[in-house]
Amino acid sequence: MFFEYPYLLWLEVVPVLLLVLYAWREWKERRPHLRVSTIAPWKTEGGSVLALLRHLPALLRAAALSLVIVAIARPRSSTQMEKVDTEGIDIVLAVDVSTSMLARDFSPDRLSAAKDISIEFIAQRPSDRMGIVVFAGESYTQCPLTTDRATLINLMKDVQTDLIEDGTAIGNGLATAVARMKDSDAKSRVVILLTDGVNNSGEVDPGMAAEIAKTYGIRVYTIGVGRQGEAPYPVMTPWGPDVQMMPVQIDEDLLRRIASETGGKYFRADDNTKLSEIYSEINRMEKTRTTVDSFPVYKDLFTRYAVAALVCLLVEMLLRALMRKLP
Repeated sequence: MFFEYPYLLWLEVVPVLLLVLYAWREWKERRPHLRVSTIAPWKTEGGSVLALLRHLPALLRAAALSLVIVAIARPRSSTQMEKVDTEGIDIVLAVDVSTSMLARDFSPDRLSAAKDISIEFIAQRPSDRMGIVVFAGESYTQCPLTTDRATLINLMKDVQTDLIEDGTAIGNGLATAVARMKDSDAKSRVVILLTDGVNNSGEVDPGMAAEIAKTYGIRVYTIGVGRQGEAPYPVMTPWGPDVQMMPVQIDEDLLRRIASETGGKYFRADDNTKLSEIYSEINRMEKTRTTVDSFPVYKDLFTRYAVAALVCLLVEMLLRALMRKLP
């Protein structure tokens, strides 16, 4: 047992002092004032029970005060251990943030849809460590591996285009994601790589990045985002912003090779619903559950001590009431 506010236990001195004060008063009041040769006529064999019981209310009141002090110090017990199921999986979301992700074949656009669905995915996996990597012409870590869901979600909301050089460096994005988890000891390590284009920049070849992922036992799920053919895309014209149809180019062969080489799977999403279904499918596939003794179960004992104090006070009140009626 331990206490949340152990410093309050110093107040236990108070009921002890009250008992000492009570004993001193009893001794003072019962000092003899008349000298007699013998007290035999006033003696009763074995003593009077009532004479002993009259001290009980004081003892009960001190006990009640002591129990109240213990209760407000918030005692807790941690004798039990909770069995916790954990997924044992590290997941990095590698998200393409090139300007082509602003295409409006998704609602309201590809990037916004990817962020919203990724946030849902994050919320559905409370036991996993997750991280976020973003890439365009280069890549960087938006959030390292963490179990802090609030931080993950907030940083995913902050993902946007135009923060780094434009382009599509798939190799860089995958290599950065792999670097985030290469030293992890999780039972399963996964990268979910989402892009809508063709690798056209970066220093790392996507094939080489896939080989590195395979070497570390990291599985890569690849998602190609965009409709077949053309998609509406916002552009700036001499007459102001406009939406024009632009060709959709996704290197599906490359994404399939990356997924196949690392033991993952390639998906193609052409709208919000399909993208949500893909994340749900990945969520179902990645279920490496383990049961471990995790955190102790803390049981709050406040009520137990508070009730005991109340019982002491009620018994004290009852005894005082009965003693007043006795002759």
